[in-house]
Amino acid sequence: MVRVRRMRRAPLAGAAALGLVAWLAGFPAAAHALPAAGPSGAPSGSARPVPPYRPADGAKPVRGAASTADAPPLEAGTFYEDTLAPGERVYRLALDGTSTVYVSAVLRPPAGSRTGYGDGLEVEVMTSGGRACPNNPGRASFGYDPVPLGAVGQRRLEEDAECQSPGTYYAKVTRTAAKDSSQEAWPVELLVMREPAPAAGTAPTAAPGVWPSASPTLPVTDPVARTGGTGFNDARALGPGVWRDDLRPGQTRFYRVPLDWGQQLGIGAEIAKARMTKDYGSAANGLTVSVYSPYRGLVESKDTSYDGKQAAVTLPRTAPVAYENRFSDATAARPVRVAGWYYVAVTLGGKVGEFIEDATPVPLTLRLDVSGGPAKAPGYRESLAAAGFGVGEADRAAAKEGLTAPEAAAARDDASVMRVVMVAGFGTGAVLLLGLGGWILLARRGAGRA
Repeated sequence: MVRVRRMRRAPLAGAAALGLVAWLAGFPAAAHALPAAGPSGAPSGSARPVPPYRPADGAKPVRGAASTADAPPLEAGTFYEDTLAPGERVYRLALDGTSTVYVSAVLRPPAGSRTGYGDGLEVEVMTSGGRACPNNPGRASFGYDPVPLGAVGQRRLEEDAECQSPGTYYAKVTRTAAKDSSQEAWPVELLVMREPAPAAGTAPTAAPGVWPSASPTLPVTDPVARTGGTGFNDARALGPGVWRDDLRPGQTRFYRVPLDWGQQLGIGAEIAKARMTKDYGSAANGLTVSVYSPYRGLVESKDTSYDGKQAAVTLPRTAPVAYENRFSDATAARPVRVAGWYYVAVTLGGKVGEFIEDATPVPLTLRLDVSGGPAKAPGYRESLAAAGFGVGEADRAAAKEGLTAPEAAAARDDASVMRVVMVAGFGTGAVLLLGLGGWILLARRGAGRA
């Protein structure tokens, strides 16, 4: 009886161990099963609304004040959500004396809002005495389309300049709008980014020399499908190559490209023929392509007209990413001052909807080229990656796989969970196998005695 009872347990333990091994073998595949990126495709029937801008996950609500006396604080590395009507809002900053600080605001007009060329956004960093810091304010202007609009104010670290002392500063965000433009309050996303100071003697202090700014040589390979995001927070990662997407009238797609020190970005966008509803039509700003820095400052923007048949825009190659670009007099070089994710926004003008089928997306082709570098980085005193800048292996992998920031974060979380489960699983499996061996040994001894 003893022998039979023990021999029944051994197969149960073996089955449990085998089941555990089979489960562990299948876990990585499930953990890394991410949705594939691809064009949205043409919706059937009438046009669906263009997807709205996706706010940052976990953004904190904040209410800017009319005066500095009541200004709420903003902390570096935290996203904030507010609303902004025409006029200004003030926020409080507690800054050290050893870092460059960027304050970005992204204004998000709802679909159908009225905007004009006189409308815009302005961000200014100023002292407690009300004086604007150098290189302020940062401005951005609307065209005729109510698309996401970003502007950046800054406190730049610079020897013998104003605004270098630690203490209380203020960020003033101002929205301007003409009388015939929409007057209601619109959502605005705020972000403060802090760039650490380089160690003494490790970074240049003078403007760079001449840099090659000619038109880039763009790839001509077959396109690969990648669907752009609605804004900075869910921008689709891209690397060098040819990429395929779709656009609707009034829609902006966002993408992100990792640029390391010394690297330059070349980009071209082509919009194909659309299904016309009229014999003729034309939109002056039918296709617009813009490039933004890692701190959401505009680097370059270019547009062209579109008549429903074909249009293309090619931007000049960006300046090589270099710390000293911040001291340059060239407006196109000055924002390309730190390595990290650079953003590309492509807009199909809303006026295009007057002469094409809005329900049928228009094919978009993006051609990207990354050249140069990577060059040696300045010796920062603190982690550049922790501040939200720089390019690492995880960023290059995200660009290769075409992941948005939320998807990349989910993949990292899944990988961490998988490692924990596998360690625990192997530990449990070892215990089960040891127990199995003990049961077999005892069973054999019992059989010998019998």
